[in-house]
Amino acid sequence: MTTFLTPQQLADRTSAAVEAAVAAGRELGLTVTDPTVLHDVFSVVVHLAPSPVVARIPTVLPRPDDLIALARRQQGELDVTRWLDNQGIPVIAPSPLVPREPVQRDGFSMTFWPFVEEDRDKEPDYVANAESVADLHAALRAYPGRLEFLSAAEPRFIAESLARLDQHPSLIGAAELDRARREWQILEPLVRSRRAFETRFPGIGLQPIHGDSPPANIFSGVDGDLYADFELVTLGPVEWDLAALGSEHEAAYNRGARRNSTRPLDEEVLGFVNALGMLRVIATLMLVPQLPELMEYLEPAVDQWQTMPFAGGMAG
Repeated sequence: MTTFLTPQQLADRTSAAVEAAVAAGRELGLTVTDPTVLHDVFSVVVHLAPSPVVARIPTVLPRPDDLIALARRQQGELDVTRWLDNQGIPVIAPSPLVPREPVQRDGFSMTFWPFVEEDRDKEPDYVANAESVADLHAALRAYPGRLEFLSAAEPRFIAESLARLDQHPSLIGAAELDRARREWQILEPLVRSRRAFETRFPGIGLQPIHGDSPPANIFSGVDGDLYADFELVTLGPVEWDLAALGSEHEAAYNRGARRNSTRPLDEEVLGFVNALGMLRVIATLMLVPQLPELMEYLEPAVDQWQTMPFAGGMAG
């Protein structure tokens, strides 16, 4: 039987995250009298008002107790966004008011960012954003930091979730789980091994990429758009950042690539990342007990996955 967190448990988790962020912020010298929750989905994002600082506290995680791994990932985000900011790229960079490193408190690991006022009247233009991602990729090519190959795909999380989902029949049917496991047998070697990927896709250069659908993670600030949320920054093919977005967004990206004199998207690699991205969606079903509202977002994606080519055509 699958046990889901109750509304009260969800509220208590949010309150605990806010309290931890307030206490950590005060320890760092910030004045915090009116903390305000801005977002609460996978992370609690809280404005530590009146200080112009926002704390982001991940709360829905595959391994909530592994704060060391989480902090390592958070430091990667802090490093790459600080570097981009130094290159003059429009990005939400770490707050300069506190040390640029994760802070752990009361079982949470958090990072601190400047409060940026959102332009709430602006509707997101995801197609234009997709074209802009080519500009981001062009900038990231020079990033000197060390990044792991396709860590954003979270292969360990996929493998562990597929191994355990049969214990949760309310989340996925047996036939769907069987398909996912068979697809994973084909795709896993290509995401676990950079050498296997490069052998399968010769000539596809790897570079630093955002890692988490950047067209959907461009923040509309009152002073302009800013790249944001680099929590899954990784080394990989640029196609990963366009996974599952469709032909209109792919064409927009290719326009941006031509403008930057970089390569267009490769159709075969797109098939791979689309299939891999959908298996990550299947794996995310394991997080539904931590965040029950996720199910309404994941179910349509699972339905779409079943209409897609098996393993992105990699089986042939």
